[in-house]
Parts: sequence; structure tokens; C-alpha cells
Amino acid sequence: MKKFDTLKTIQLIVFIAMTVACIIIVFMNKNLFHLIASQGDVRLMCILLWLTLVLVFLFTFIDFSLFASFKHDYSELDYAVHSDPVAGIANRYSSDAIIEPYLDKPLPENMGCIMLELSNIKEVNELYGHVQGNKLIRDFSNILKLTSVNLCFVARNGGNKFLALFEEGTEEKIEVFLSRIDQKVSANNSSPDAYPINYRYGIAFREGEKVKTITDLIALSNRRIYE
Repeated sequence: MKKFDTLKTIQLIVFIAMTVACIIIVFMNKNLFHLIASQGDVRLMCILLWLTLVLVFLFTFIDFSLFASFKHDYSELDYAVHSDPVAGIANRYSSDAIIEPYLDKPLPENMGCIMLELSNIKEVNELYGHVQGNKLIRDFSNILKLTSVNLCFVARNGGNKFLALFEEGTEEKIEVFLSRIDQKVSANNSSPDAYPINYRYGIAFREGEKVKTITDLIALSNRRIYE
């Protein structure tokens, strides 16, 4: 797509430059201007040439418009595929894409994982309905999206579970992430018109020989939610 966009941009610039150059040459050269004005055949040829340039410019512009529309549709499709429709953050498909390069390989030393769970979602769904439950998921997802900036990848892992993956993790990064979440959840819960967010989490990081793969790491963080 980028190469196509560059090519069309160059074409458009060339056609504009050619058109401007032709106009300048005609008006700056008095003999040529007089020849075009006095000779019908020459004038017709010039009109046809300029008309061709205008049509080429028009078709190039149409290509740009169609390409822009295509990129917009592609972006929407890509967002629909990789984004959870309720949470508004990355979905399980995106998580699998992040995890795939590490499958069947030794676990990097600095790989860390936090599995988070919205612990009161069932209560909210039963008392207030799934609309309120979905809102709670979105509110918590927005918090995770904001708190994960420059720290980790976050995604909804299905249901009331959320995954935070630290590809270049440190204990400090994990502490900062959890501290950010705690602050924003506290701010949310202090609002009188917001339903409280209750969550819990499990951490897996630098576990040594007992965790050899990324799937082991994720499974361990999930188990530690309930320990």
C-alpha cells in the first residue's frame, strides 16, 4: 500500500509539473503563442494535449480517492478483527498473534505476565443486566489501555479475564503498571455515578526452570489469581 501511495503521489506531481511547464512555455514564448493563436491545427493539437494531461490528472486523483477509501475500509476491517467489540482493546486473536513467535521456544528471561480478572462482573450482570456488565468491562479495559502505555501489551482474554504481557519486563515495570491500575480504579470507584470495579490478578515473572514456555507462564499467572 505504501509503495502504491508513493507511486501515485509521484505521478500526480509529474503531471502537475508538466501542465504548469507547458502553460509557462506557451505564454513566455511569443512566437509559439502567436503560432497557436493563428494556426487552427496547432491550436487543436495543443488543446488535445492539455486535455489529455487534465484527464490523466483527474484519473490519478480518482485513484487517490479510491485508495484512501480502500485504506479506510481496510483499517476498519483490521480493527474489527483485532479488537474486542465490547472491551474496545485487543482481543484473543491479537493475543495469539503476540504469543505465536514465542511458541515452542525457550522463554525469554525478561518475559512477564499478569492475568487480571473482573471479580464482580457476575454480580453486576445478575443485578443490573448485561448492558451494565458490558459497561464495566469497557471501563476496566479503558483503564488497562491507559495504564499499559510504554509498559506492556494488554488484551481481553475472554469473559472477565484480561492479559498483560511484558515482553521486556522488569519488576519496576510491573509495579508501575499495577500502581497505575490501582490509582485509576480508586478514582473510578470514588465517583458517585460509577459502579465499583473489583478486580484481582496473578503475576508470573522470572519463574526459573518450572516455567519453560510462554504458555506455562500465562497458565501460572492465571492460577495465581486464585491463590
